[in-house]
Amino acid sequence: MKNLYIILTYTGTVISKMIKGYTKDEYCHCSIALDEELNQMYSFGRLKPYTPLLAGFVQENIHEGTFKRFYNTKAKIYSMQVTDEQYEKVKNMIERFKKNKSKYKFNMIGLCSAGFNIKIHPKNYFYCAEFVKYILDKAEIETGLPKVVKPEHFKKVESLKEIYTGLLRNYKVDKKDSLKLKINNTYKNKEEVTVV
Repeated sequence: MKNLYIILTYTGTVISKMIKGYTKDEYCHCSIALDEELNQMYSFGRLKPYTPLLAGFVQENIHEGTFKRFYNTKAKIYSMQVTDEQYEKVKNMIERFKKNKSKYKFNMIGLCSAGFNIKIHPKNYFYCAEFVKYILDKAEIETGLPKVVKPEHFKKVESLKEIYTGLLRNYKVDKKDSLKLKINNTYKNKEEVTVV
């Protein structure tokens, strides 16, 4: 078994304030990460920190780019346990996006229509929550998310375990706890194999 990470954020940008003003949601952006340190974190968002209109597939970093510019970004971080096979599917899907990033565009129309609970999804166009849901669906990870998805919907996914709430820049991985969790998971998996 391995863990994936879902990150909900609110940067306080003009666009995020507009979205929050309309939806009243706590978080306006959603990302997926392959590692606990969030070094491999991906989403659809602005490509340049100072240019909100240029958006697409992005690899995000807590201490660089948009999150560095918007220093007081609020975050809620979840872990999700998945099988090794599901993890590899997610990883391979993300690699495909990375290799073909120029063909993927930001789904601005879909983002706006989501506010009215209407799904508009042109081929190769995604907004953040739509992208994360797409990746999880393709890896056959059951989430129960609605067809028209918003970042706030991830709070209701039963398989997600909240591991952090606070300023994104203050997020740090406790290496001892992380190692303990990995050992426990390994031991648990061995127990399961023995029982079977």
